Amino acid sequence: MATVKIRPRAYVHQISVSNGGLPKLPVPKARITTEGVEGDRHRNTLLHGGPDRAVCLFSLELIEALQAEGHPIRPGATGENLTLAGVDWADLVPGSRIAVGDRVRLEIMSYTAPCSLNTCYFDAGNFKRISQDLHPGWSRLYAKVLVGGAVRVEDAVRVEEA
Repeated sequence: MATVKIRPRAYVHQISVSNGGLPKLPVPKARITTEGVEGDRHRNTLLHGGPDRAVCLFSLELIEALQAEGHPIRPGATGENLTLAGVDWADLVPGSRIAVGDRVRLEIMSYTAPCSLNTCYFDAGNFKRISQDLHPGWSRLYAKVLVGGAVRVEDAVRVEEA
């Protein structure tokens, strides 16, 4: 008899890193510090990284909805470090706090501006499809790290009171 794995309602679907550039590629676990996700680098440190942009987050459900619209996006493609599933994305706004796994705590600092390097992941190059200004609720999010630690794929995610 096969066992059925029950996932928490909200969880880490994918952890993604790169040595600079896109796409970021999946890893099964990572250490998160106030400087970001270990093993992840940025080409442009004026626009990416730093304490208030240490971790980039995106929603698996939004990625799947974008795929249904015909966009060839996939987790990690647009530069997010953590692809989260089961999170009420519209409820996450600057100031929101989330817990990842047993230890990591993040605070949402800002919406992430879409980048022209993401053109290839969108039908007709429409990378602004994930612009908060043009399509509220569809943006990736930048977070700062309040408490660092190890994270793994399938770790539980909880939205906490600010």
